[in-house]
Amino acid sequence: MSSPKKNQGKGFFAAMSSGFSMFGNAMNRSVNGLLGYEGVEVINPEGGKEDAEEEAQRGRWKQEERDSYWKMMQKYIGSDVTSMVTLPVLIFEPMTMLQKMAELMEYCHLLDLADECEDPYMRMVYASSWAVSVYYAYQRTWKPFNPILGETYEMVNHSGITFISEQVSHHPPMSAGHAENEHFTYDVTSKLKTKFLGNSLDVYPLGRTRVTLKRDGVLLDLVPPPTKVNNLIFGRTWVDSPGEMILTNLTTGDKVVLYFQPCGWFGRGRYEVDGYVYTATEEPKILMTGKWNESMHYQPCDIEGEPLPGTELEEVWRLVDVPENDKFQYTHFAHKINSFDTAPRKLLASDSRLRPDRFALEKGDLSKAGAEKSSLEERQRAEKRNREAQGHQFTPKWFDLTDEIAPTPWGDLEVYHYNGKYTQHRASLDSSDVIDSSDPTSTEFNPWQYGHLSTE
Repeated sequence: MSSPKKNQGKGFFAAMSSGFSMFGNAMNRSVNGLLGYEGVEVINPEGGKEDAEEEAQRGRWKQEERDSYWKMMQKYIGSDVTSMVTLPVLIFEPMTMLQKMAELMEYCHLLDLADECEDPYMRMVYASSWAVSVYYAYQRTWKPFNPILGETYEMVNHSGITFISEQVSHHPPMSAGHAENEHFTYDVTSKLKTKFLGNSLDVYPLGRTRVTLKRDGVLLDLVPPPTKVNNLIFGRTWVDSPGEMILTNLTTGDKVVLYFQPCGWFGRGRYEVDGYVYTATEEPKILMTGKWNESMHYQPCDIEGEPLPGTELEEVWRLVDVPENDKFQYTHFAHKINSFDTAPRKLLASDSRLRPDRFALEKGDLSKAGAEKSSLEERQRAEKRNREAQGHQFTPKWFDLTDEIAPTPWGDLEVYHYNGKYTQHRASLDSSDVIDSSDPTSTEFNPWQYGHLSTE
C-alpha cells in the first residue's frame, strides 16, 4: 500500500479537497425528477450520470410497493423521521439499535493495545483504528428495530468486557451504553438525528462517545462523521459516510483527524480514509490511510506530513473474514451479538434478544414479525398512557440523566451517566451459588415498568 497521495504538488489535504469537490459534482449531476417523481435522486455508486435511470429500477422493492411507499413518504421530505414513520418489517434486520451499539466492541482489543501503549501518538493510532473498524458493519442497508422504552441489551464473553445499553428516552429516541474491561471503559449517549431527502436519508450522529484508558487515566472523545443512506426507495440502497472523524485526547490535547472520502463517479474514493495524528500544537506526527471496509495503516511523518525516510506503512487493523452471501450482510460478530452465547446467566427480561418481532424476523416469518412489532408499539403507547395517568415519569434503571448539556456539530445533547447499578446487579448474580438451569429463550420480553397494560 502506498502513502497518501499528493495532488499536483499541493499536498495531501489538497487531494482530499479535490475528492470532496468531485463528490459534489457527482451528486448534483445525478438524475433528478426520474419517471416524473419530483425530488427523486438516484445514484449508482459504481457508475455515472447515465446509469441512474437503469439503477432506479433495481432494489428490494416491488414496483407497486415502491410507488405506494414513495407517495406516502413525500410529505416527510425535509423532516427528521427518526421515530415518526411506521416502516414495514420488509426493510428491517433482526437486531435493535441497542445491539448495533455493541458492534463497536468487535475490535475492542485495539483499545486494550492503546491502554498498554507507551507512545502517546501510537495510542491514538490504535484508538482511532478501533473507531474506524465498525464502519464495515455500519454499511448494512437493513434498518434495526427502534428499542422499546426501558429495553436493554447485555453482552459478555467477548474480550473480557461487560456491555450494557438501555433505551432511556422514547421521544426523542435516546440510548445510553457502557462497556468495561480491565483496560478501558466506554460510555455513550446516542440521539440520532435524521433528514429525509426523498430517496436518501442524512443521518447525524448526535451523541457523545467517551473512552477512558485505565492505566494512565487518559480520556478520549470521539466525534464520528455523518452518514448518508442512498437509494432508499428507488435503486439499490447503499451507505456512505463522507466527512471528518475526530478523536481527541482530552487529557493531553493530542488528536486524530481522519477524512472519510466520499464516493465519486464509478466508485472513485469509496471506502477510503486518510488523515493524521496531531500533537496538541497541531503538528502532524503519524499519517494514517486505509479503507474502512478493509484495513488501516500508519507511518511516522515529518511536520509537512511527509513519510519519514526509512519508515514504511504498517498495518494496525484488518477486517476479519465475514460470512459469504449472508442474508442480512452480518459479520460473524453480528451473529454472535444476536445469539445467547454472549448473554450472561439470568438475562434481564428487557433484553433485545427476547423481542418477539426480532426473533420472528430472524426466523424469516415477516407476517408474524410485523404483527409482533405492532403489538409491542401499542403496548408502549398503553404504558405511556398509564404512566401519565399516574403522574409519573419514566426513570431508566442503569443510567441517570445529568445536568450536563454537551455541544455537538449537530445540536446540543442531554448526557446520561452510567450509575454503576448494573455492575452491582451482575456481581450479585455472579456470586450466587444458585444454578440457573432455565432456558433464556423461554423468557417473555418485558421492558415494562407499569403493569396492567391495555392493548385496546
